[in-house]
Amino acid sequence: MPQNQPPEARAVPAALSQEYRLRMDLGFWGLTAIGFSNILGSGWLFAALYAAQTAGPAALLSWIAAGALCALVALVMVELGATRPEGGGTVRWPLYASGRLVGTVIGWSVLLSVGGTAAEISAIMQYAAHYLPGLYHGGRLTATGLGVAAALSALLTVLNWFAVRVFARLNNLVSVLKVVIPVVTVIALFLSGTHSGRLTDHGGFAPYGYAACLTALAGGGIVYSVNGFQAPLDFSGEARNPRRTVPAAVLTGIALAVLVYLALQLAFLFTVPDSLLGHGWHGVNFDSPFGQLALVLNLHWLATLLYADAVLSPGGSAYVGVAIDARHTYALAKNGLLPRFFMRIDPRSGTAHRALLLNLAVIVVFMLPFGGWQDIVSVMGDMYLLIYAASAVAAAVFRAHDRERGVPRADGRVPGVRWIAPVSFMVSGEFVFWSGWHDLRLALPLVLAGVPLFLMLRRGTEGPSPRDELRSGAWLVFYLAALTLLSWLGSFGGSGRLPAPYDSAVVAVVSLAVFGWAVRSGAGHLRAHPDADPGSAPGLPDPIRP
Repeated sequence: MPQNQPPEARAVPAALSQEYRLRMDLGFWGLTAIGFSNILGSGWLFAALYAAQTAGPAALLSWIAAGALCALVALVMVELGATRPEGGGTVRWPLYASGRLVGTVIGWSVLLSVGGTAAEISAIMQYAAHYLPGLYHGGRLTATGLGVAAALSALLTVLNWFAVRVFARLNNLVSVLKVVIPVVTVIALFLSGTHSGRLTDHGGFAPYGYAACLTALAGGGIVYSVNGFQAPLDFSGEARNPRRTVPAAVLTGIALAVLVYLALQLAFLFTVPDSLLGHGWHGVNFDSPFGQLALVLNLHWLATLLYADAVLSPGGSAYVGVAIDARHTYALAKNGLLPRFFMRIDPRSGTAHRALLLNLAVIVVFMLPFGGWQDIVSVMGDMYLLIYAASAVAAAVFRAHDRERGVPRADGRVPGVRWIAPVSFMVSGEFVFWSGWHDLRLALPLVLAGVPLFLMLRRGTEGPSPRDELRSGAWLVFYLAALTLLSWLGSFGGSGRLPAPYDSAVVAVVSLAVFGWAVRSGAGHLRAHPDADPGSAPGLPDPIRP
């Protein structure tokens, strides 16, 4: 292979030699269970309360909007997963499409987002403190709690150590239990008795205005609750017939999760006693919403079940999260952000054992400074959304590159992605912005720390000049800086110098402009280095394996 090719192209043969060790054991239901289980974590136990506090009954619209918007983002990622299935693809696609600066910054945010699994484990400790008070105190894990959390992290790593088929079967069982308990909760609450007029009494359907629906997307925990739909894409390299099963699994997972969340929201709205609504929905307050609501309604058996599930649901999400994090770390090693030592796939089990061990260390270390579910979650969601935004750019760049080369329409393309991609990029930017200044002032500077990391890793390596790589990826640095500034100026926890709804409108305009810039830069990158796209690299196997 010529020496003037970029590092990502020269790494493809070595990466494929490991990629083909992954076991293609996952079918439609296995992939759907992975996506659904990753979505339905600790969020269902809290989001119905916080969304109602923020928007009242109009929170129902927020759930529908979140499902629709996540479906747009998912359709873009579905095309990438169907046409370029690869373990940890959400990390690899930005590198291929936009070069090493974008690949490093997004990869850095992915490495930090391992803390999302730490958040689920922290949630388990918080809920378990109902029975073992010594685990959690003052909003943080105690020393004992940290020890138990580390042991649980090790257990989840062991469960993921064996073959993908074992992982899928165990996850299918966990997913069944995770859906049964919320359904039982909905039925039991409705059978206990409902209160008529709940969608119109106590201030009306939208007592705090329809703009509160936007605030509920982030402040009510709705975005975090629906997040995680991309999980089947990270397993696309291990799927049977990925072009068919991956798209169906992603969209089915989103639809099932949103239906469950809507049912839970309705059950909460219709069964909260009138005595607790003296100060409107703002005045309803529970530490453990459904568990305490069950006790108020004298459903003690349900309360016991819910406190048990408060360990099961986050545990299931953490279980899937450990597996996904390992595939991301594997992909980061392929990108060169981590030593290729971590790219090794065990030939007997088909899993990345070294990546699992590294992530175990990161999860444990991440819990030390934060120690609380809310502290971790407030930063992690923004990092996930930036990955989605970079994936939207990658889909548009690959399409532009194919058009320039006259490549026929490939199997697996999603109709309408030409306009869905910019909309999903804009939606991701709006979701980041709506999360508020309090979170973004921490999250975005952390992500921007990937720029000096890129410069350090780039020193002394071959490939395109640093100037070319900086030019190809400058759009991402500008976008992160612009979102930080607009968040400070805006009305979502910022200074209010840019009032609503003009702040969201400015974010939309900036996002669309940056998207156009990013696609032009990416197309230029692939024009100069066509072998950076493994889908068009000559002499290499088709990345979509039979």
